Amino acid sequence: MIYLVTRHQGAVEWCARQNVQVDAWLPHLDVETIQAGDTVIGTLPIPLVAAVAARGGRYWHLTVPVTWSQRGQELTATQLESMGAYLQAYHVKAVE
Repeated sequence: MIYLVTRHQGAVEWCARQNVQVDAWLPHLDVETIQAGDTVIGTLPIPLVAAVAARGGRYWHLTVPVTWSQRGQELTATQLESMGAYLQAYHVKAVE
């Protein structure tokens, strides 16, 4: 499964415009649903990214180079494109 985890319609539309395959769009991730081989796309906090990896999933971060004045704003797919948004894979492991 490929999950897109976001509350932002602009991110959903941006993924569609980039031809990113998504099986399910979720506003919140319940990490217990992740199985080995699943992919999660979003802007998750580090502990959740580590939990995805611990369950055998892959994580792709939607990186958006926002300015200070753009923080907290709803951004459209067009704005995300013009800002140079991109997906970057990460593997995070919690250290004991």
